[in-house]
Amino acid sequence: MATGRTHRPATRSRGIPEATVARLPLYLRALTALSERSVPTVSSEELAAAAGVNSAKLRKDFSYLGSYGTRGVGYDVEYLVYQISRELGLTQDWPVVIVGIGNLGAALANYGGFASRGFRVAALIDADPAMAGKPVAGIPVQHTDELESIIQDNGVSIGVIATPAGAAQQVCDRLVAAGVTSILNFAPTVLSVPDGVDVRKVDLSIELQILAFHEQRKAGEESTADTTAAAAPAATRRQSATDQGPDGDVPAVMPA
Repeated sequence: MATGRTHRPATRSRGIPEATVARLPLYLRALTALSERSVPTVSSEELAAAAGVNSAKLRKDFSYLGSYGTRGVGYDVEYLVYQISRELGLTQDWPVVIVGIGNLGAALANYGGFASRGFRVAALIDADPAMAGKPVAGIPVQHTDELESIIQDNGVSIGVIATPAGAAQQVCDRLVAAGVTSILNFAPTVLSVPDGVDVRKVDLSIELQILAFHEQRKAGEESTADTTAAAAPAATRRQSATDQGPDGDVPAVMPA
């Protein structure tokens, strides 16, 4: 989450809602899987199910792209992959720097999905002098002293922060000052950025806490259901005794 206002990319200036932009990567992932299986066309219902969204919402989203599909045939998979990739800016190469090469930073560096989605890891940067020169995912780690020159030499506009929370804001400030305008933040802290800089925050602990909430609620619901089931026979016996007549075996009031 960004603390300042953010710039508006071309997609938003063309009238595509932010919520639609957020769903485009979901569609692209589902379409890429279909493309890899050589599926030529897909219906809105099938694609919506694969992306985990409502089919009516999917059709509305695609209308912003000018893609309406063909009745009885569906959407052309390859064309949609191209359309969405172009809209997201993935038809060009995006050099990325990762700052903080601990366990998380190293895992990100080794992630093979960057290259296939239009992102090239241009540099790995860490403050530990002992890390300098060590290869991670085939890329030698460089010291933070070189951060500004690395960004300028590689034309980097996207930075990934995987540092401890205490160092994240300083790293963010240096990235922004060097010309980075988009930041993916894995550090467990909120970053303050100026106007014109976009920040996306990924906090694994928050996601786990949300899952814990749902698990606790489900456990509470199961406990309530068990208690209700255990109490039901006693309630039934009390009700039966109430309905019995003077002799104990004939209902006092017969149903109509």
